[in-house]
Amino acid sequence: MKMFSVAHKTVFVVDHCPYMAESSRQQVECDVLTKSRAQGVIPLAPVSKSLWTCAVECSMEYCRILYDIYPKDKLVNYIVSDSEFHILNSWRREDQSTHELMSALAAVGPPNPREDPECCSILHGLVAAVESLCKITELQHERRTALMDTAERVANRGRIICLTNAKSDTHVRMLEDCIQETILDQNKLAAGSDRLMAIQQCELVLVHIYPQGEDTLVSDRPKKEISPLLTSEVHSVRAGRHLATKLNILVQQHFDLTSTTITNIPMKPTLNVCEQEEQHANTSANYDVELLHHRDAHLEFFKSGDLHMAGTSTRENGLKETVTLKWCTPRTNTIELYYCTGAYRISPTDVNSRPSSCLTNFLLNGRSVLLEQPRKSGSKVISHMLSSHGGEIFLHVLNSNRSTLEDPPSISEGCGGRVTDYRITDFGEFMRENRLTPVSESTHDPSGKLPAERAKAQLERHTRYWPMIISQTTIFNMQAVVPLANLIVKETLTEEDVLTCQKTVYNLVDMERKNDPLPISTVGSRGKGPKRDEQYRIMWNELETLVKTHAGATDRHQRVLDCIIACRSKPPEEEERKKRGRKREEREDRTEKNGNKETDDKSWQESERLKGLLDKEDQESEVIKDSPDSPEPLNKKPRLTTEEVQPPERAKGPVSLLTMWTNRITAANSRKHQEFVGRASSVNNKFELYQHLKDENGMDVHENGKASR
Repeated sequence: MKMFSVAHKTVFVVDHCPYMAESSRQQVECDVLTKSRAQGVIPLAPVSKSLWTCAVECSMEYCRILYDIYPKDKLVNYIVSDSEFHILNSWRREDQSTHELMSALAAVGPPNPREDPECCSILHGLVAAVESLCKITELQHERRTALMDTAERVANRGRIICLTNAKSDTHVRMLEDCIQETILDQNKLAAGSDRLMAIQQCELVLVHIYPQGEDTLVSDRPKKEISPLLTSEVHSVRAGRHLATKLNILVQQHFDLTSTTITNIPMKPTLNVCEQEEQHANTSANYDVELLHHRDAHLEFFKSGDLHMAGTSTRENGLKETVTLKWCTPRTNTIELYYCTGAYRISPTDVNSRPSSCLTNFLLNGRSVLLEQPRKSGSKVISHMLSSHGGEIFLHVLNSNRSTLEDPPSISEGCGGRVTDYRITDFGEFMRENRLTPVSESTHDPSGKLPAERAKAQLERHTRYWPMIISQTTIFNMQAVVPLANLIVKETLTEEDVLTCQKTVYNLVDMERKNDPLPISTVGSRGKGPKRDEQYRIMWNELETLVKTHAGATDRHQRVLDCIIACRSKPPEEEERKKRGRKREEREDRTEKNGNKETDDKSWQESERLKGLLDKEDQESEVIKDSPDSPEPLNKKPRLTTEEVQPPERAKGPVSLLTMWTNRITAANSRKHQEFVGRASSVNNKFELYQHLKDENGMDVHENGKASR
């Protein structure tokens, strides 16, 4: 029920009763050239517009802005009410233009002040407005037809804007009750008709117009819910410029618009913004032009809360806001493109003013203007651009995160990380092959598809398998695979195409037989990369993946896949079996090698650990023995040297754990008893006799007690 909003249908009901012929009492000067007027010439008297003229001009301005920004999906139905109602246009698209409405209003003419007021009423037009909202528009009919059995999902909402001169608040309530009853009656009729739609929601905007200098008889009232089907709001406005401002504010509220003021627009011959500037022929002057557009053009400002930085100002007693952007030197190079995040149609607020006319003519001649945010400090930030396309002017939203005056970022700084091997050349070729061109929807196609649908289908086929990085693909780096890769993405294949694809496969088989090298990437791998048979296995797998994504299209596509499967040098089962056997052998060799190495390491580590313990004990015993304050215990046996405890084989390499443990136990047991005095004083297991003879006689003592001098 949300397919169509209230803004889809707008019905203007303008009062054409005799009291609308009353003057608005706002003086309009016709003779403004007071200095150049000759003497004796009587100046022209000022004139004032009627309430009817003010209502018509403001409503037409409302419609002009609406048609400028929403030329297709926002519709207006204009009704004039006096003694009866006059429908000036319909919901058809060809009737949606200010030219049609102005021509119809000219035929209606101004209200007759001599007509009987009792015979005229605004109720005729309001009843006709409700009936008009129940009629189906072309867009609603298209949606209902497309949904078929769920046509009730298409909502029917609308808005009624009534411009009249009400008598009192009681008169306003009477009008609201009349509209509520009419909606209920029309919904009952629409329930049994295929040409009408029931109204789910209706908004009534009643604008009470009264002359300047008089007191209003109707009070303002904000939006109020009268019933689940009707909401109403009342605005009491003085005729003239106040009414124009009110309608300008309403069109912004009703269609989610906002205002932007372009400042510092130069009017000088060098820029040709205004070709003929009589007042400033020899001097340059800067002007401001206010534009209306969709509020999404300033969405980034609203999100970040930087409206004050963009120069937002409030005008018209706080009822109107505008974002100020500064004019930049226009770009003469139309080929230069900018990164735009959105484009929105614009409509000048004062379309008849000279600055607005000069600006629109300047843009329609093919020029583009950059707009910057006015800042007191910091670098210049260009946030928007004005440019025309197809005779319509758009406000482009530029990406202001990175200034357009800087160099573009490197592709390696993108969201994919520092990747430098993107298939940039191939992607350019891909864009050329899928380029869109204007074509009529009525173009004949045997399949019955629209051009847009055919383009989407082609894009889908081309992107089913398309690696983005060079190192992630093999076949797209091989010139021999190009014929097959270009043909397999086609919607249908001919017999000649199938033969070409098969020939490509046979060439790959011949390359594998000759053991030709393949362009396999070695990025991220150590050494020279995979072996030759592994390279071809990767290539065949990728080629089969590419063809499988298109094999279901036609039988000829399947024939290409069958050819690839039949021509592979090794069946997939045998290849996987060999691969598993190869991995098992490598794993067993690695395990055996690691086991032997671990045993040797453990033996060496244990021997070194025991040696360290023995050395530590030797050091401790020597320290205790050498210390004069710590006498040696009686049962303490002198420690044997390392050569005595450990076998001579140790010097040749590591010894077994059993030998190390036996030596340790023997050394420990030898300390548990009192050592023999002779053995304790022996040298190299030999006891020296006559120990004091040398000291007394100064003689050297040798074996068998013999002495020599």
